[in-house]
Amino acid sequence: MIHTKSVSSPTPAAVQAIRAWYRLDRALAAVRAYLRQTTGATGEQVAICRIVAERDAWAMSELRQRLTMHPATLGQAIARLEGRGLVQTAPDESDGRRRRVAITRAGRDLLEALPLVGPVRLRSTPAAPADLAAMARGFTLAVELFGLQPWVDDPSNIQTPSTIQTPSTIQTKEKL
Repeated sequence: MIHTKSVSSPTPAAVQAIRAWYRLDRALAAVRAYLRQTTGATGEQVAICRIVAERDAWAMSELRQRLTMHPATLGQAIARLEGRGLVQTAPDESDGRRRRVAITRAGRDLLEALPLVGPVRLRSTPAAPADLAAMARGFTLAVELFGLQPWVDDPSNIQTPSTIQTPSTIQTKEKL
């Protein structure tokens, strides 16, 4: 359901929060555009490469457990990266049914040419535990207060403009 109640005069704290979010959103959009223009890769692909590069090789099942991605989404991302020569997959020597993924020399070269930015930076850059806890709480609150719960954690629940219920689509369905 779409919330249609408007707030005519937001509080100063609300304006400050909106501006902070807008600043973060613009910065992330600029980084994504930079990555696309300079490498042809998405931010998600670069982040996956950075995580894969942390070890000699990962079992795909272990990588899935570490990331908050649907298994099919991760498999597709790895296939695209492999198609570009940035990672390679191979059967696991101990269990041929399992696959392992590793970064290639081209993948390492790509990572060395890029700045370490975005959430993946937290994997290697020290930060105070209290700051990380505050950040996690802030992002959780943002999801809740922005009304984004229907779009998180369940990729099958992604709503498109044609599936979002608005007052006009509700009225149209009621007439049918």
